[in-house]
Amino acid sequence: MAMRHSDAEWRGDLKSGSGKMRLGSGAFEGAYSFPSRFENGQGTNPEELIAAAHAGCFSMALSAGLSQAGHPPTRVHTTARVHLEKAGAGFAISRIELECEAEIPGIDDAAFQEQAAGAKANCPVSKALAGTEISLTAKLV
Repeated sequence: MAMRHSDAEWRGDLKSGSGKMRLGSGAFEGAYSFPSRFENGQGTNPEELIAAAHAGCFSMALSAGLSQAGHPPTRVHTTARVHLEKAGAGFAISRIELECEAEIPGIDDAAFQEQAAGAKANCPVSKALAGTEISLTAKLV
């Protein structure tokens, strides 16, 4: 099966240092720093990349499940919010909130909610992050 990679380099100490993260495909390269991760500074951070991965994976899993159930979607849009919080002497990702809006012809809300719950439980990124509380709000539009 597929193997993906990315890399990161950090220079300096935690507070005044800086780094770069790069996707193995070359599709993204971005700077990160203490302010971009723990404050509101410029640049990216690991949690933002986790959020993108989770939103993308969930959207694809939901689309696949809906299509297999005979309800191919017109559009699935997902936002993932990854919460990084103080935990003891360090930090932890405490929870992830998935918020999805989907356009799906001919499906009722109960069937949609069932498919959304299945995608949340079974997308590979959700499985990889299973130690973190993951919530889902799914809405037909």
